[in-house]
Amino acid sequence: MPHVYSPVCNPNYNLTMEKIKIATAQFENKSGDKNYNLQIIESLTQQAAQQGAKAIAFHECSVTGYSYARHLSKEQMLEVAEYIPDGNSVQRLKEIAAKHDISVLAGLFEKDKEDKLYKAYVCVNKNGLVAKHRKLHPFINAHLTPGNAYTVFELEGWKCGILICYDSNIFENVRATNLLGADIIFMPHVTMCTPSPRPGAGFVDPALWQNRESDPTSLRLEFDGMKGRDWLMKWLPSRAYDNAAYVVFSNPIGMDDDQLKNGCSMIIDPFGDIIAECRTLGDDFVTAVCTPGKLTNAGGYRYKKARRPDLYADIISQPHTPEQHVVWLEADNENEKNK
Repeated sequence: MPHVYSPVCNPNYNLTMEKIKIATAQFENKSGDKNYNLQIIESLTQQAAQQGAKAIAFHECSVTGYSYARHLSKEQMLEVAEYIPDGNSVQRLKEIAAKHDISVLAGLFEKDKEDKLYKAYVCVNKNGLVAKHRKLHPFINAHLTPGNAYTVFELEGWKCGILICYDSNIFENVRATNLLGADIIFMPHVTMCTPSPRPGAGFVDPALWQNRESDPTSLRLEFDGMKGRDWLMKWLPSRAYDNAAYVVFSNPIGMDDDQLKNGCSMIIDPFGDIIAECRTLGDDFVTAVCTPGKLTNAGGYRYKKARRPDLYADIISQPHTPEQHVVWLEADNENEKNK
């Protein structure tokens, strides 16, 4: 029987795809060191393929590094950024995918022929570029241009989507991607362990990372508390639950420039349950099997069927001026002024 795909708003929505094993990874990237980062990506990809994974997802800007870009000029950003798909990094990702017969999803900075800059995330396989998403809500560098489209593509018979970090904090983006047909949504991040007005937020002391072998407990308490995982659990499972979709969350661990990140890369099923999670204090990956039956058995599927857009379409679409308030960037800028 051929595969059939329809957005969930279609009453004839049918599921004929087979189960798929997916991996999500965490690793400590090096800022601006593409060769090193791609070596780690290949190592983890090889291991995931050996475990039968058909795809592996890495974090936002996993090829280039992320937080250091807040210090870069436009000229420096253009040096770091690459054309997609012709740039060296995407070609290398394609080689890795072909060598290990697996789809690879990873992030980098992109430039176009007009020298516009984007935060990009790609999916490649042995045949080349499968999909590219440009972050809808970029903020790490003032010279980045926001993307203007949702991304839905086919992977091993499944419809998938991509939302980069802050994109998935705006829940309308997740619902829109899901309504366009995506039953697996990849959510690459560089997040947690940064200042915020919410109680308990803040940076984690890098000294704890350096001391992780002799005192893992103190580091884990910070990583799993309100600075890290506890905050993530306030919202990430709901994105999967409300949309009856699989969420593949990827996040770095260790130092990203001068900021410590806590990993916790995980896969969440349509019931909102975590079915796999990285819990080591180092480079790692986990795999989970996505099964189509969960997509229609989960409560979110029924809730989507019960939607009444006539009640709220005008409310949701009313005009407003978007505002992005990123506290930790403001803190960095204030520190620079005080030097």
